[in-house]
Amino acid sequence: MFLHLTLSDEIFGGYPWFRDPRAFETPAFPWCYDLSLRKEVLADKVRESLDLDGYSRMRYEESIALTPQYVGDTKEEKRRREISWLNINWFMTNLLDRKDRMSMASGLEVRVPFCDHRLVEYVWNIPWEMKNKDNVSKNILREAAKGILPEDVRLRKKSPYPKTHNPFYETAVKEKLKSIADKPSSPLLALCDRKKIYDIISGDFDYGKPFFGQLMAGPQFIGFLVQVNTLLDKYNVRFV
Repeated sequence: MFLHLTLSDEIFGGYPWFRDPRAFETPAFPWCYDLSLRKEVLADKVRESLDLDGYSRMRYEESIALTPQYVGDTKEEKRRREISWLNINWFMTNLLDRKDRMSMASGLEVRVPFCDHRLVEYVWNIPWEMKNKDNVSKNILREAAKGILPEDVRLRKKSPYPKTHNPFYETAVKEKLKSIADKPSSPLLALCDRKKIYDIISGDFDYGKPFFGQLMAGPQFIGFLVQVNTLLDKYNVRFV
């Protein structure tokens, strides 16, 4: 069985950090320019022993230093090239790796046509005013699909993972994380403060303020902590 996955946002600049002023202007990975939530949940001794801001800044600066530069780029266009470079070399590669692992585990062959290197190289050189003509996200791709796709599909606004905004999802991940926090031997507790975990579980979430790009608000952060514990437990990772 074959499945096609687009990954068009990474290539054509569809993500909100291509437009959001804070993400665009902050000298950091634009999808996680604010590390505060992830740092706050850590145990004090863990957070104090790690220079998380310094490490993130170092990797960011290493990455943008490799961004191809073009004479004549405005300051804004230069920044969009940097964000595109970060997208392709970090965000997209993470998605592709995850896609390969999940699909192969299920015996599913996935194709990502927009990731063809010839298309990526071509789109890389398309000016932003063409990619985002009339301030329409991925407009150049939408224009290319005119007459091929139904108009309601071609012009449809992106809706990222709306199922995770379902209250049943929030309830499920809270219950899962609570069972982890209640168990003293949970490996997650070697990294995170138990009281802070309980505070997160009992708190209310603003779904309009995601902690990771556009997709991961509070419930997804809880899901992330559950996944970290699962990984540590499965591979018998222990901290001394």
